[in-house]
Amino acid sequence: MYRFLLTPRWWGINVFVLLAVPFCIFMGSWQLGRFEDRVQDHRSAGAQAASARKEAPRPLAELLPVDKATVGRQVTATGRYGKQLLVPDRKLDGRSGFYVLTLLRTDSGRVLPVVRGWLPGAADPAKAPAPPTGEVTVTGALQASETPGENGVPARSGLPAGQTPAISAASLVNLVPDDVHDAWVTLNRGDSGMRAVPATTPQNTGLDLKAFQNLGYTAEWFAFVGFVIFMWFRLLRREVEFARDAELGLVAEEERRQPSPTGV
Repeated sequence: MYRFLLTPRWWGINVFVLLAVPFCIFMGSWQLGRFEDRVQDHRSAGAQAASARKEAPRPLAELLPVDKATVGRQVTATGRYGKQLLVPDRKLDGRSGFYVLTLLRTDSGRVLPVVRGWLPGAADPAKAPAPPTGEVTVTGALQASETPGENGVPARSGLPAGQTPAISAASLVNLVPDDVHDAWVTLNRGDSGMRAVPATTPQNTGLDLKAFQNLGYTAEWFAFVGFVIFMWFRLLRREVEFARDAELGLVAEEERRQPSPTGV
């Protein structure tokens, strides 16, 4: 009754199943591993942020370049404030507003973007307090350069003069004549009555859309394993039924040799 399993058609079906099932299991396990890695990164980033707030601030030069190990760390830098820019469309506690970004010229000659605070409403230079004059020492959380379209950073273009969509050396290179550190600092306390901007976690370390996409892909791959096995048993059962009917004379031999209704 099961001699049909040795036919070329069923050899092809069986080989496909034997290859598809382990491949789907491997891909599902890989996607699950990616999700678990993101969960672990999320926990590590949260623990790092909590410990960073208790640390003594360190000089800027000791924490550059910014990476997952240094982002969010407390840093201190000394210099003089210069050009001031506004970063529009930034939300804080569900309210829309803008950052006041001032460039601090450090002893190295390069400038460090410093977010002095957040103000509600549309970006308006008249609302932004002027930076302190003379030499200042700032203390805050070190942050990695932003990428438009990621981590809640809007991707915009054609902004008015004096505004930038993202805080990064790449975004500021055409707005200021100085060399810009590939990092920025958000002050622990808002300057001149502005609200302090909370430090953000590194990109690709949170339970964001990408993380749940990995979890969704995991479910899809494992569901496909079940679908392949289900279809194999369904085809097998249909073929066995045809063979039994043929032995009982209920189906002509020529009809049994025709392709099954499933088209396989």
